[in-house]
Amino acid sequence: MRRNSRILLNSLGHPEAELSIVLVDDLQIAAMNRAYLSREGPTNVIAFPMQEGRFAHLSPHLLGDVVISADTAWREAQTAGLGLDERLTQLVVHGLLHLCGYDHEHDAAGARRMAAKSRQLMEALRADNRPKPGRATVAVRRPRKN
Repeated sequence: MRRNSRILLNSLGHPEAELSIVLVDDLQIAAMNRAYLSREGPTNVIAFPMQEGRFAHLSPHLLGDVVISADTAWREAQTAGLGLDERLTQLVVHGLLHLCGYDHEHDAAGARRMAAKSRQLMEALRADNRPKPGRATVAVRRPRKN
C-alpha cells in the first residue's frame, strides 16, 4: 500500500506529500460518518483534508487522512469479484482524489472528471506493477509429495 500510495502521489503532482491511511471497522467509520458528515451508517471511505482551514500551514506536505472501512471494503470486493487488495487500492485512490479537490457528489461533470482520473490512476498502478522487460518473474511452488 505504501508503494502504491507513493506512485499515486507522484502521478497527482505531489511527490513530497504525506498521506495517512487508516483502516477501521464499520462501527468506527459509522461514528465518523455521523460526527463529521452528519450521515448515518457505515461508508467505504472518508477523506479528511489537512490543507484546508486556518491550520493548513502547520504541515504543508500533509494532504490528509484517508479512512477506509475494512468491513465495507471486504463486502464490496466480494460483490464485485475483486480481491481485497484491489478494492482497498480503489478506495485509497478515491479518498486521495477527494484530498486533491476532486468531487463526485455535487455535479455530474465533477463525477465524470473524478471517475476518469480514478481510471487513469488505477491503470498507472497496473502498468507500474507489470513485470518489466529483462526482469525475471519467479513463481514459487511447493513440491508435490508422492
